[in-house]
Amino acid sequence: MQKVITDKKRIQEILERGVEKIYPNKESLEKVLLSGKRIRLYCGYDPSATSLHIGNAISINKMAQFQELGHEVIFLIGDFTGMIGDPTDKLATRKKMTRDEVLSNSKLYKQQASAYLKFDGENSAKIRYNSEWSDKMTFKDLIELSSNFTVQQMIVRDMFRKRIKENKPIYIHEFLYPLAQGYDSVAMDIDLEIGGNDQMFNMMTGRDLQKAVNNKEKFVMTLKLLADDKGKKMGKSEGNAVFLNETPENMYGIIMSWPDGVINIAFELCTKLSLEEVNKIKIELKNNANPRDFKMKLAYEITKINYNSDIADKAQNYFIKTVQKKEIPNDIKEINIKNKSINIIELLVKSKLVNSKGEARRLIKQNAIKIDGKIINDDKFNVELIKKITILQKGKRGFVKVLY
Repeated sequence: MQKVITDKKRIQEILERGVEKIYPNKESLEKVLLSGKRIRLYCGYDPSATSLHIGNAISINKMAQFQELGHEVIFLIGDFTGMIGDPTDKLATRKKMTRDEVLSNSKLYKQQASAYLKFDGENSAKIRYNSEWSDKMTFKDLIELSSNFTVQQMIVRDMFRKRIKENKPIYIHEFLYPLAQGYDSVAMDIDLEIGGNDQMFNMMTGRDLQKAVNNKEKFVMTLKLLADDKGKKMGKSEGNAVFLNETPENMYGIIMSWPDGVINIAFELCTKLSLEEVNKIKIELKNNANPRDFKMKLAYEITKINYNSDIADKAQNYFIKTVQKKEIPNDIKEINIKNKSINIIELLVKSKLVNSKGEARRLIKQNAIKIDGKIINDDKFNVELIKKITILQKGKRGFVKVLY
């Protein structure tokens, strides 16, 4: 039988570090953990993108802390709920996805999560898919489950009230999303669910269902969100989201672009440094230490977790060389172009520095594209390849050597 660690100091740290709130309360969960009972916990990940991101890694890291104490961890892939689309914080209906799309999106999830969780050996984390039980539900089952909730409970959610105010539609399947996620707790007989504080409503729905169906207490742990000291989240809308399939150089560089106000919470949420070291960093920053040095340490630590220390070293050296010293790196990607003259948009797409022509135009408009160190601000500009080697640059860190 798996041995459970009941060290009080370690348990207190797990229950406090990066934690927003515990339902019904911290003391009740602490008592269970100190008793030596092995609990079953999970966090679910809907495959809405082809890669997990650093926000997902925060909850995975928290599950890893419980795994280290000997508790049973389930990494749940929402191949059923992902087809519905979580309406949380959305002011418009999500586009529904097919089963093939969500399964394709989740192909790398286990590999990425394994930087934090152990999926083999003793007390390995389990991967499950919620289609295992949700696909088997009948309409009768759905009616029975939904009888535990009222329309008023669902409609109080902020994004639904905003949509009603703006005369935007709310579809029935969006009401049913919390019910589908909540049923995961019942099907897996969960003791604890972990997630960001923006997931509180969905997780509490699972808590209510677990009580109603299994007559069992389920704890809910909400985690702080990765945001700066002004409340601005790090994410896609701000252009500083860190997806776990980023190259090491990009991962390091994006983190270096984060505002100084996010450093403290990022060390707490995103690294495996001890809480003592995290608190020491907070004190030094408060005493006017150079934020850049600690941001470099933060970027290094996160890159190291997702890759390894050698690769993190190389990413850091790349950043120092290309951004701080403004040098062109030696080992950059090369492409061969046959035409002497090529439009800058076409060149950017061919170089794979951008994913689309739209992104290329946006970057040109932002003065983020250079040819041999010269800013290009015209998307109709033709690059004349009169030299054997031309350096194409995106931002501070993206380089391609164009060979003619």
